[in-house]
Amino acid sequence: MDMALQVQNLTVRYGGFTALDKLSLNLEQHTTLGLVGESGSGKSTLARVIAGLIAPDEGKIMLGSQELRKKRSLSQHKQIQMIFQNPDASLNPKHSIRQILSEALLFHNIVGRSQVEKRCQELLARVQLEARSLDKYPHEFSGGQRQRIAIARALSVEPSLLIADEPTSALDVSVQRSVLELFNTLKAELNLSLLFISHDLGVIHAISDTVAVMRQGKLVEKSPKDQFFIRPEHEYSRELLSAVPKMPKTNNTRRLL
Repeated sequence: MDMALQVQNLTVRYGGFTALDKLSLNLEQHTTLGLVGESGSGKSTLARVIAGLIAPDEGKIMLGSQELRKKRSLSQHKQIQMIFQNPDASLNPKHSIRQILSEALLFHNIVGRSQVEKRCQELLARVQLEARSLDKYPHEFSGGQRQRIAIARALSVEPSLLIADEPTSALDVSVQRSVLELFNTLKAELNLSLLFISHDLGVIHAISDTVAVMRQGKLVEKSPKDQFFIRPEHEYSRELLSAVPKMPKTNNTRRLL
């Protein structure tokens, strides 16, 4: 299978601390890679390096066949979009939803001015929000709705890769489920590749095709989802699974180890 993303020997240091230690990781096109690991393992640092928010000290990142250097083109920047745990990080509270979506569309020349309104409505429909939401402001929405708006903004520039960093951790269980279903639908309909970071193994089970495990800045395991949840290879992976009181069952209803 073709690769959407290849990370090769990535190293990031903060003073004397090594956040990423020669980490290599591949993401296959049109699949979801679930990334797990304890707090401080380097998951968010990796996401920010891939998104171009942090420059690595060493290593190489390939987006498809393109190498992503420290200075990226505008086209390369828009190909990778990041969705954060707190949607307010990407939503200006002083701007209406129309302004938030229009700004990205016009800056990246996605559509002409005459088509902006229609495209904004289409983006809201994609994330299952009504067109009348365009006249409202972020504070008028629930947390789950704001996250949908943040997703719509990320989709507005037509990326090929989405990075979602704990996007459901602040949501209650029922809202989590609907947002995860939305991610799965968008991936299928738009042929997206998705790097999904979460500390919640139930969420990872629901969203991922493949699971990667990080510890102390290194990759310790990468396995197909069903294999990971039934028979993880690494001792640390088994520790993560054993710490969860109740895990979902696999398709063949066998209990997870």
